[in-house]
Amino acid sequence: MTAVISAQSDIVSLRMSHCRAEHAARSAQYHLAVLHYRTCLEVAERREDCRAVEFFALKLAGCYDQMGLGSKAASFRALADCGQHGDSSGDAPLIS
Repeated sequence: MTAVISAQSDIVSLRMSHCRAEHAARSAQYHLAVLHYRTCLEVAERREDCRAVEFFALKLAGCYDQMGLGSKAASFRALADCGQHGDSSGDAPLIS
């Protein structure tokens, strides 16, 4: 029972961070968007969700591009590319 509550809490936290990141990005507050997208990326990595890792890595790359930090953007694009070629057994959906 505790594991179910923990998983639900994890999903709620992920959704809240994603909403905050999207709002910050729309407002051109990329430093805040990066903070929240990194949180989302860490959750996706803990869940071993390859598609979510790819998604959030690409979101981070876009923010870093907007901030003029091309090398950081490239490193997150590379992370997203790794997810496409890796093992797909970790492709559990974000919402369980």
